[in-house]
Amino acid sequence: QVTLAESGGGLVQPGGSLRLSCAAAGDIINVNSMGWYRQAPGRQRELVARVTSDGGTNYAVSVKGRFTISRDNAKNTGYLQMNTLKPEDTAVYYCNAFVTLPMGFLGEFWGQGTQVTVSS
Repeated sequence: QVTLAESGGGLVQPGGSLRLSCAAAGDIINVNSMGWYRQAPGRQRELVARVTSDGGTNYAVSVKGRFTISRDNAKNTGYLQMNTLKPEDTAVYYCNAFVTLPMGFLGEFWGQGTQVTVSS
C-alpha cells in the first residue's frame, strides 16, 4: 500500500505564494513521476505540473512561469512552489504519483487533496 500525504495549502492574498508538499510512503521501489492536479468547483480536474524521475517537467500554460515543480528522490517527496497566485488558482490541489512496487508492478496513486484559496 502506498499513501501520498499532502501539506501546505491554505488561504493567501492575490500575488502571494504557497508551497505544497507531497510525501509518498509505503512499499515503494521507485517513484517514477509525480504530478499536481487541481479541481475548482464545477470544473474538471486538470493537470497543473508534472516531474519525471530524471527531472523533466511540464506545466499547464496557465501556471507556466509562476509555479515550479520539484522533487527530492531521497525522500520520495514532491513540491509545488506557487508564486504570484491569482484568484483563478483557487482549487483543491491533488498530488499524483506513478510508482514501481515490489515484483515490478506499477501503480497510480492520489493524495487526499489540499485546499488552496486565493482571495483578498
